[in-house]
Amino acid sequence: MKQYLDLVKYILDYGEPKSDRTGTGTRSVFGYQTKYDLREGFPILTTKKVLFEAVVRELLWFLKGATNINDGLKEYTPIWNAWADGQGELGPVYGYQWRKWEKFVFDEKTRTYRKEHIDQIRNAIDMIKKDPFSRRIIVSAWNVADIDRMKLPPCHAFFQFYVANGRLDCQLYQRSADVALGVPFNIASYALLLSLIAQECGLTPGIFVHTLGDAHIYLNHVDGLKEQIKRVPKPLPQLRVARKPFFEIAFEDIQLVNYQHDAFIKFPIAV
Repeated sequence: MKQYLDLVKYILDYGEPKSDRTGTGTRSVFGYQTKYDLREGFPILTTKKVLFEAVVRELLWFLKGATNINDGLKEYTPIWNAWADGQGELGPVYGYQWRKWEKFVFDEKTRTYRKEHIDQIRNAIDMIKKDPFSRRIIVSAWNVADIDRMKLPPCHAFFQFYVANGRLDCQLYQRSADVALGVPFNIASYALLLSLIAQECGLTPGIFVHTLGDAHIYLNHVDGLKEQIKRVPKPLPQLRVARKPFFEIAFEDIQLVNYQHDAFIKFPIAV
């Protein structure tokens, strides 16, 4: 995971000082890209512990279209708790857009509109299987009409799949990237998603391309990151997933093998 450490060093060296929504202050760069080849191992940080179990729980929560932290998320990924309302609701965030993007269809007989939903994940899988050379295999969470209904607008906004030589790649565009706290989680999450979909489609998980818009380090994260970049990366672990249909995979079916890591570094959440 030298790519991640290089990103941290680049922002520390060249980042612009910027104020931000939280009032914490950041050092920021605009437009940065890293690539992780999953054939070399599963891309999860080894220079600090990343809670892989929480990565799995959150991704599976997204994939079932959930929007409430009480629906199997609250106990495992408390990062969402700060944004949820009193009933645990977050509005139509990632999972809802991935699985239930709203559209309105005009009924000629009744002369009225009825609401239907688009399952972007299922559509993407179907397209990979039936039309793998398409340049339209895209899933978007950035639904302009729903932004005001979301407790937090999507940071990882949309992603695209690419098939070549029996390999499945994925590129994510992330408009806002909290490098210390969020980005390690995002890398592992999308690498896991890529792996699950590749298995479903009979392809080899290939390259995860992570394209960042505003990549920033909060000022109260600087000391922890300076400690982290002194550490030497360890060999990457391997991912094991049960051979089951994509939509039947559960938490118990996903395992990370030989994950060696340095001590956990705690970073405060900027809300």
